[in-house]
Amino acid sequence: MRILFISDIHGIKTNLEIIRKRFEKLKCDKLIVLGDLFYIGTKNYRKEEYDIEYVKDFLNSYKDKIICVKGNCDSDVDTKMCDFPIINTLGVISTIKEDIFITHGNIYNMSNWKKTHSILIYGHLHTPFIKKIESNIYINPGSISLPRDGNNPTYLYYNEEEFIIYDIYDNIVEKLAIK
Repeated sequence: MRILFISDIHGIKTNLEIIRKRFEKLKCDKLIVLGDLFYIGTKNYRKEEYDIEYVKDFLNSYKDKIICVKGNCDSDVDTKMCDFPIINTLGVISTIKEDIFITHGNIYNMSNWKKTHSILIYGHLHTPFIKKIESNIYINPGSISLPRDGNNPTYLYYNEEEFIIYDIYDNIVEKLAIK
């Protein structure tokens, strides 16, 4: 199984066509969206790139391949625009090798995760990382639209052998092989 993970779109369309091309190029089976689909916030400086209709149409075009988690900025009204279900807090993807837990990150994250021997992937922070702490792996794909800490926009690719965080320029940001 090949999966592309994105997070924290916040209604910004700018890099979604890059994601569409990478999804096709990498021959992905699923697109996982880790929340914060439409709301940009009142103080955001990228309002000229804000396009809810475009983002809605992009996401709905993957309605048979998307798994989506509700983010802290996603309202019930916004999610009614979607032609796919949205997981409220926590989901699990079972692959041949492991279970991968997905969430937005505002509730479950590295600082309050109680499971052991698990993989937790979450957004919310807008900063990409892969961290192995004791028996757990924590992954954040960063934000495809509003990256923080000097990062470029990023996404995560999984292929049952490795996790790779790429930036939109196709550079590898971090990589983890799975045993």
